[in-house]
Amino acid sequence: MEKKNFEYLGRLRKVMAEKGIAACVISGTDPHQSELPPMHWRGREWITGFESANGTNGTAVVLPGEAYCWTDSRYFIQATDQLKGTGFEMMKEDGPDAVDLIDWLTQHTPAGQTVGIDGMTFSVAWCQRLEQELSDNGVKLDTDFPMFDFIYHDRPGRPINPLFVHDEKIVGLTVGQKIEAVNAEVKKELANAILISALDDIAWITNLRTANDIAFSPMYVSFLYLDEKRRVLFVDAEKITDEVRAHLDKYGFQIMGYDDVKGFVATLPKETRLLLDPDKTARGIYDHVGCTPVFGGSGVAKLKAIKTGAMISNLATAMEKDGVALTRFFMMVEREYPEGKLTELELSRRLRKLRLADPSCVDESFSTIVGWNANGAIVHYEPTEESSAAIVGDGLLLVDSGGQYIYGTTDITRTIALGQPTAGQRHDFTLVMKGHIALSNAIFPQGTTGHQLDALARQFLWKEGKAYYHGTGHGVGFFINCHEGPQNIRLNINPTPLEPGMITSNEPGLYLEGRYGIRCENLIVTEPAMTTEFGEFYRFHPMTLFPFDRSLFEKEIMSESEIKWVDDYHRLVRERLTPLLTAEEAAWLEQKTQPL
Repeated sequence: MEKKNFEYLGRLRKVMAEKGIAACVISGTDPHQSELPPMHWRGREWITGFESANGTNGTAVVLPGEAYCWTDSRYFIQATDQLKGTGFEMMKEDGPDAVDLIDWLTQHTPAGQTVGIDGMTFSVAWCQRLEQELSDNGVKLDTDFPMFDFIYHDRPGRPINPLFVHDEKIVGLTVGQKIEAVNAEVKKELANAILISALDDIAWITNLRTANDIAFSPMYVSFLYLDEKRRVLFVDAEKITDEVRAHLDKYGFQIMGYDDVKGFVATLPKETRLLLDPDKTARGIYDHVGCTPVFGGSGVAKLKAIKTGAMISNLATAMEKDGVALTRFFMMVEREYPEGKLTELELSRRLRKLRLADPSCVDESFSTIVGWNANGAIVHYEPTEESSAAIVGDGLLLVDSGGQYIYGTTDITRTIALGQPTAGQRHDFTLVMKGHIALSNAIFPQGTTGHQLDALARQFLWKEGKAYYHGTGHGVGFFINCHEGPQNIRLNINPTPLEPGMITSNEPGLYLEGRYGIRCENLIVTEPAMTTEFGEFYRFHPMTLFPFDRSLFEKEIMSESEIKWVDDYHRLVRERLTPLLTAEEAAWLEQKTQPL
């Protein structure tokens, strides 16, 4: 690894010197700002050696004599390990010791020099801030420096996988209805056309999916243009089957090549007011726009985030299927654990197999996280052949997993004890669950945002001087992607209110490096609670169906209402899953869902 990474760095530095680039910034994403880009765009992983199946959050900076890689707290431990001997040093982008990349770059690039980026892999919004700060200090930004075209000789090609139609009966909305709603949002923004780059938005609007373009998400690489008269899908022709072509013809789509998008936006009539989402649109696209750009577009993401009644009903089916798979998985874990032959990697593979045994499950919704004891403290840990720990002795097993069912996307984390848990483990688990329950029980007025509720999940940890630094909840797509906006529940201010139909995760945690990690996660849907003289009030309803480990609750620090919540939730799990289980499985679940 060390020799290879230094070889790559050497290639890049040579090109930088030839092109007059003093500093090169390398994105971890693609022209669509995807959380998990296809391998074609994973150049930052290739050059740094820092890689993750569950997320590629990392931005690299290469100077003539130094190289750094910024990432967030989910990956601090992993990045520190993977970057050893690569020529890159890890920088923290959040937490108490965070270093702002743009501020750092501005301070470390002398006036008169040039910073180079591949504008197709950075958003308009990010580049605007970077360019402004660099310009204020006399530094030029070159947005047309596709560094990997020069140095990545065996770079993987762009994915060419066939599309398929997602049954509109499952979705509950036709493509025509969605386009009508999108065009209405465009008008609200005082625009008359829109270019959509976000792959989840495109998959949602077109009711099309594919396998393997994006890891764990059935989205497909494309751009989409809409106005009152034209509907243009920019996609590689090899991806279009006869079924898909008929589907697109039905809704009046024109098909153009993926690479045609730059030329298309360059030739739009001057009177076109083109709506672009500055956080999702690549600077390399924006640089070619020949008409009037209008920044906005968050209304499209909000349309997607509010699920139809059909979606919520079908997601309930997906949750039942998921609960069956998880029952069989954890029964297996308990049965085979005493033999001392289980490993993290083996458990990850076994759970994948159990989920995919259901024909409606197309893939996992992310790479399964299985962390035993110390590895559970690595927030986005994935077991590998080198790191996979044997499940032996006493401890905590953290399993974070999910499935992409045609009926919806699931995401669940359970932390269980194997052997005898310590008093400290039970105490910490109960603190995390008290936060989980507090958020689950929240009733809040219309207009409430996620950051206004976030402290409910953290309060019990904070009282003891403990904390976690990831978000408490993220939006979840419907057979699209596991992480979806615009809503979330986290400390950072987000102006998007939580509305009925939004699916969000509830996943507080606690991570003690070198010892153990705890996370407890359900998916919850926002729904109406009551109407009073003060207006509309909302609440959360749990969608996930699987019990929490009863042996880890320290009842002495729980209130009666908290105990009742656990008992009521376990009763719901038992009632919904029992009819789908064998007699042996049902008996196991009966024992796991007994009242506290």
